Amino acid sequence: MDNIDQILIVDDDREIRTLLAEYLEVNGLRALTAQNGNEMRHVLEQVRIDLIVLDLTLPGEDGLTLCRNLRVHPLYSGIPVIMLTARGEPLDRIIGLEMGADDYLSKPFEPRELFARIRSVLRRTQALPPNMLTAEANKMHFAGLTLDLVARHLLNRDGVVITLSGAEYRMLKIFLDHPHSILNRDQLMELTQGRESDPFDRSIDIQISRLRQKLGDDARTPSIIKTVRNEGYVLTANVTVEP
Repeated sequence: MDNIDQILIVDDDREIRTLLAEYLEVNGLRALTAQNGNEMRHVLEQVRIDLIVLDLTLPGEDGLTLCRNLRVHPLYSGIPVIMLTARGEPLDRIIGLEMGADDYLSKPFEPRELFARIRSVLRRTQALPPNMLTAEANKMHFAGLTLDLVARHLLNRDGVVITLSGAEYRMLKIFLDHPHSILNRDQLMELTQGRESDPFDRSIDIQISRLRQKLGDDARTPSIIKTVRNEGYVLTANVTVEP
């Protein structure tokens, strides 16, 4: 029983909470529910949660606020989040992902679609090597550079701000969380774009090329993010964190 993934559904609609919880339970997951941020925090304090399904339009503290707070919490920052919303605007999806959501699903949706998203997010996050760094960090230092996790930007060796796109920030954070570990294209594709890799899709290579430019890493002989032939990429720099 301890190996069953535990999913926390946070939604102020009781019917939705009940429907989703029953569906997930029938399909082999353990479901817990909360109707607001206070109840969510209470559950997190009591049991291990493997993934949170979080409604965007909660009364009081909305889903974006709760997701942002989870991402900076020392104990809960690594819990994957799937954001739910009644709105389907692209801007809402972008904002949700920028706040740290791992995936996004617009209402109305079929429970089986959410189940598939949950399995996909769990698969890609659990496939990563363990994060050996403490989650109690506001800044991450590496190779003379600093990633500010609060401002979500990069500082070069002279303290000059280097602006990162959302995709570049997520990509760099993944590497910094797992230094000296080889990450393959499938893992990077799912973690940054929420989809599986296509054999002919070179978007990961393009993103890493752009990220290397931001890091000042030589494209011909990179020393920070290196290519491991036929395996993937690895951050070779040592990483330290600052509370």
